[in-house]
Amino acid sequence: MSTFSRLIAALAVLAVLLSAYFWAALSWSYSEGERAGWVQKFSHKGWLCKTWEGELALVSLPGTTPEKFFFTVRDDAVAAEITRHIGKRVSLHYEEKVGLPTSCFGETRHFVTGVMLTEEIPLGAGVVVRTPAAAASAPASAASQ
Repeated sequence: MSTFSRLIAALAVLAVLLSAYFWAALSWSYSEGERAGWVQKFSHKGWLCKTWEGELALVSLPGTTPEKFFFTVRDDAVAAEITRHIGKRVSLHYEEKVGLPTSCFGETRHFVTGVMLTEEIPLGAGVVVRTPAAAASAPASAASQ
């Protein structure tokens, strides 16, 4: 076997190993969960690899400084759903991916795979704050009882 064919074989093996690594890193989730809050920033950005990057403001108690949850979205349908709900309280389902070597897959480790509009905010036992949409519909439902 010539030196050139050995080099080609080594490059082919390296390409297969890298492809398997990227597939495994994108398929396997280190963790998954839900975060609820208000999407306050969401944009499609990147020079070569465009990804949807966002910021969710998490509020544990009224009057406290909100913690921010930074996330990435790879699915355009999920990104469109998040865009429809900017400024409203949402619950984001995410998967945490570990070991992705570049920011081409996303700037964060948290990849959002689903979004759900959240109407009520539980603050404690028996204490619930309603969002404006839920508050507007509450008198109509209370009157019908």
